[in-house]
Amino acid sequence: MECTVSWTGTPAGTGATTTSGSAMSFLATTGSGHTLVMDGAPDAAKPANGGANLAPRPMETVLAGTGGCTAYDVVLILKRGRHDVRGCTVKLTSERAETDPKVFTKIHMHFVVTGRGIAASAVERAIAMSHDKYCSATIMLGKTADITTSFELIEA
Repeated sequence: MECTVSWTGTPAGTGATTTSGSAMSFLATTGSGHTLVMDGAPDAAKPANGGANLAPRPMETVLAGTGGCTAYDVVLILKRGRHDVRGCTVKLTSERAETDPKVFTKIHMHFVVTGRGIAASAVERAIAMSHDKYCSATIMLGKTADITTSFELIEA
């Protein structure tokens, strides 16, 4: 797997303009040929060091990728178990360290699984399997963060 990340912002003091409208904008191009824009938070004290809030922050994309990784696992595990899963949403909330490196210290994942006739125990098992065995992102982030989960099961 590979990814190239390029700074698209304006170098401080050059007077140059940028199409991104941000001094701290980055474009990631993945090995599969997809692109993702990232931007920093605005910095009122030092605008040249801040972004323009035009795209997700890099650490937000880490959190989003983790949610995608575990949701993928949960759906796949349920489908492989021949469960009639029709929807899966996971809301992630997190806390980060106060000082650098500002790693994630707490992450809570709340899953909402929609389907027909799915036992709560099957959802609980799928989430546990994702977090204990399959989701690389969750397992990596678990080295610095306390990761907790909850879920709702909606019959539909």
